[in-house]
Amino acid sequence: MDTAVLLFIFPLIGLLAWTVESRIERVSRKVARLERKVDLILDQLGIRQEEHELARIAELARKGERIKAVKAYRELTGDGLKDAKNAVDQLAARA
Repeated sequence: MDTAVLLFIFPLIGLLAWTVESRIERVSRKVARLERKVDLILDQLGIRQEEHELARIAELARKGERIKAVKAYRELTGDGLKDAKNAVDQLAARA
């Protein structure tokens, strides 16, 4: 009896996991498409929110709060840890 239940439950769990994963991928693609559209709109309007944020990140780096600066940069850009650290180092060096 237990084996029959397990043979039923495992494929069901696999199907549910596959369904959730496909929905997450679909939502991720939609979000990426919306982000590109918003970026185009901001570019068209001449709005540069990132410049203000980059100045704040550079200030954090200059104050010696590199970890906070790297974290903020990663949140802003979505870059990986290594790229964010390099970018923060460059921002701090420019000042």
